[in-house]
Amino acid sequence: MRVHLEAVLNKIMTESKPIKKFTLREIANIVGGRLSGDGDILIKGASGIKEANKDEITFVHFKRYLKYLPQSKASAVVLKDGWNNAGMPAIFVDDPYFAFAVIIRAFYTPGYYSQNGISDKSVISKDASIGKNVSIQPYAVIETGANIGENSVIGANSYIGKNVRVGNDCFIHPNVTLRENVIIGERVIIHSGSVIGSDGFGYAFNNGKFYKIPQIGTVIIGNDVEIGACCTIDRATMGATKIGDGSKIDNLVQIAHNVEIGRNCAIAAQVGISGSTIIGDNVMVGGQAGIIGHLTIGSGSQIAAQSGIAKDIPPETKWLGSPARPLMEAKRIEAFLSKYDDILKKLKELEEDIKRKNKE
Repeated sequence: MRVHLEAVLNKIMTESKPIKKFTLREIANIVGGRLSGDGDILIKGASGIKEANKDEITFVHFKRYLKYLPQSKASAVVLKDGWNNAGMPAIFVDDPYFAFAVIIRAFYTPGYYSQNGISDKSVISKDASIGKNVSIQPYAVIETGANIGENSVIGANSYIGKNVRVGNDCFIHPNVTLRENVIIGERVIIHSGSVIGSDGFGYAFNNGKFYKIPQIGTVIIGNDVEIGACCTIDRATMGATKIGDGSKIDNLVQIAHNVEIGRNCAIAAQVGISGSTIIGDNVMVGGQAGIIGHLTIGSGSQIAAQSGIAKDIPPETKWLGSPARPLMEAKRIEAFLSKYDDILKKLKELEEDIKRKNKE
């Protein structure tokens, strides 16, 4: 089912004039769900369970929110197979959250995907290559040798450096900097304020002074990557800093030189990853976590928020704390520390008892 929904999602995103209303039966067909109730109900929008109004569809992702369903004004709901729909017309699916994402995209194609052609206020080098149906907004700068793929959007005030390659169907939001020789894959979204290809933090210390090491590598961003606002991804000292296909990076993330991030990773806000660290596929990193350099983070591992990673992480494991420990070990330590005062009090009482017995 997920493959089917992803194909629908991609089709919806390429529609220039998205449909603004569906019957419930049409929505069920879009997400491949099982319809319960009147399929001819006309649905004109999608919203949260508390915010939804009549003629809108909502969803329940966590079972604990089913209690709000009887009070919802929504005309229909998307639910996980086997859950109680409280008598409301419903579409039952394996993954309500993902199905609802498809539905939202059907109703509300984001406005920033609109394309307005090439502004006469942009600055484009004569030997830059611009693909078909590209939008370049005012005051964007496209340097010599740059290549912009078809259907891509370059936002206002963005800078595309020398020999940069931007793939097809990308959206570079306003005020993004892509430094020289950076390679961006297809269907990539980069939000405002991010800098891709900044110099890595590389210095040699000699005779009491720091000497800058030229950062002559690049950054390679895979397909279907999204990079949040105000992120920095440093170019490699030599070779390439790499972000794998399908990975999602939140706002305010720092990725240092020569880091390699695998496919379908999720990195939350304010994470810092030091140089030459290798992160496998399907890794999840919580907000404000820090990872020192030259480590290997195994595929499928999870790092909790505010964790400090100072050693290699095996695949398919969960880590918590600073310094980080395996999740259950960290929880046991946390549980012990939460009872520290009581334990200390009992130890002092035992000491007093022993002293009294020794005096008797």
